[in-house]
Amino acid sequence: MMALWEFQYIFHNTSGLSVTLGLLLLGLLYWYSVRPFSVLSRNGIKHPKPLPFFGNLFMFRQGFFNPLNDLIKTHGRVCGYYLGRKPVVVVADPEMLRQVMVKDFSSFPNRMSLRFITKPMSDCLLMLRNERWKRVRSILTPAFSASKMKEMVPLINTATDALIKNLDAFAESAEAFNIHKCFGCFTMDVVASVAFGTQVDSQNNCDDPFVRHAQLFFSFNFFRPIMLFFAAFPSLAAPLVGIIPNKKRDDMNHFFIRTIQKIIKQREEQPPEQRRRDFLQLMLDARTSDESVSIEHFDTAHPVGEAHNRSEQNQDNQVGPQERPQMKMITEDEIVGQAFVFLVAGYETSSNTLAFACYLLAINPECQRELQKEVDHFFTRHESPDYTNVQELKYLDMVISETLRLYPPGFRFAREIERDCVVNGQSFPKGATFEIPAGFLHRDPEHWPDPDKFIPERFTPEAKASRHPFVYIPFGAGPRNCVGMRLAQLEMKMALVRLFRRFNLLACTETKVPLELKSSSTLGPKNGVFVKIERRHWDESQVNSPSED
Repeated sequence: MMALWEFQYIFHNTSGLSVTLGLLLLGLLYWYSVRPFSVLSRNGIKHPKPLPFFGNLFMFRQGFFNPLNDLIKTHGRVCGYYLGRKPVVVVADPEMLRQVMVKDFSSFPNRMSLRFITKPMSDCLLMLRNERWKRVRSILTPAFSASKMKEMVPLINTATDALIKNLDAFAESAEAFNIHKCFGCFTMDVVASVAFGTQVDSQNNCDDPFVRHAQLFFSFNFFRPIMLFFAAFPSLAAPLVGIIPNKKRDDMNHFFIRTIQKIIKQREEQPPEQRRRDFLQLMLDARTSDESVSIEHFDTAHPVGEAHNRSEQNQDNQVGPQERPQMKMITEDEIVGQAFVFLVAGYETSSNTLAFACYLLAINPECQRELQKEVDHFFTRHESPDYTNVQELKYLDMVISETLRLYPPGFRFAREIERDCVVNGQSFPKGATFEIPAGFLHRDPEHWPDPDKFIPERFTPEAKASRHPFVYIPFGAGPRNCVGMRLAQLEMKMALVRLFRRFNLLACTETKVPLELKSSSTLGPKNGVFVKIERRHWDESQVNSPSED
């Protein structure tokens, strides 16, 4: 009897202790789950109520484009949300953005860090930080100069030839087709040729190993259970990402690393005059070149001496023109990383913009006729498009600019807040992410009358001069703007000038108006862009450019 009593006493005390420990553990877990969610409020930044562990992550299950716009309309031009445990400050005030992206750049020098990335992505310009980023960017910027872009023209022309041939087949069939898919193949060919030194024909061979491995990258889904776990417990992401097996990721990474390393070895064995002139070769040349630039020349969108009072900005910029150029050196891993960033940043962005431009011109036939008039006049003066002469196509430039206003592929981008700071009276907490909502700014009715209408004339020199420069930032701004902007514009212009010289694009019953959009990463058409295409009534000898003969 005594033994039974002792057992009950021990069991009662043990179970009581277990309950206490259990409650304590639950309390700690709850404290952990909500602890970061006072950061924004303490800095006077309005935000929707976050959920424990996940913050406001589930707001974005269907993409970021519309929820971000709704967030700003509800909570104001300086607002925020929690991406998992990470506080994010969203700023839609153009003057504050100018301050952050240019004048106070030293407080916001890095993009948002991701704990779970691996090579070669971790070595690409988008992910590099501080001095390492400066060094690599100082080497890459000269590789995108006008003179270097001229060397890319033959490579882009080869891909454009295949595009025009495929579009010709659709014109022959007279059936509706997904032109977005055609442009996806075209930009894949350009990326493979320019960045990887590899000739592929993804427009006719979808099973090419390069195409298959590239598509693995774009099948990524943030809302997988493992990614949600990392959002809730970010400190575990870095150690676990190297342990948890991921065959698709590893196959893709190894394929691109091996591809580049093999080509580098081949190039080093070739005499200089036999080496293919592509971006990969420009990077290899940069290892022994003396050419580099300092940080105030990194902004390719607004070069020193052009608009936006650059002299005033350089005066205020804490990393101004007195800074010396970075020491020249780029490693093989970094070369592989920069080739990979072409795929990440140059494939979907360009194909989406080309598809959106064709959609807008198909549903606005008067704008299409205006463009064709300019293109026809262009071919009375030039045999074929190149880097220099496409700059004459002012209306085409306005069409592309207006397309990027309505549908910017990079509709949101971010900087890390390096230290506690105050900008224009607003405090920003160290460690939070500073987000720039380009998609909202581009349709802000305060700056754009009839913001949802396609009006290329918004981009005449006079109209541009009358607007605040930071309400239109499709390629970013400041030293961390898009280094490949010139190449992207050249690629798009060369494709469109050839297309509209030969074809008319027609909206049809399969053309969805308005388009459904996807926006989990870049902004793109959710279900493609379906149109019909017909040959223009030209004599064939008039239409063909030399590269097609």
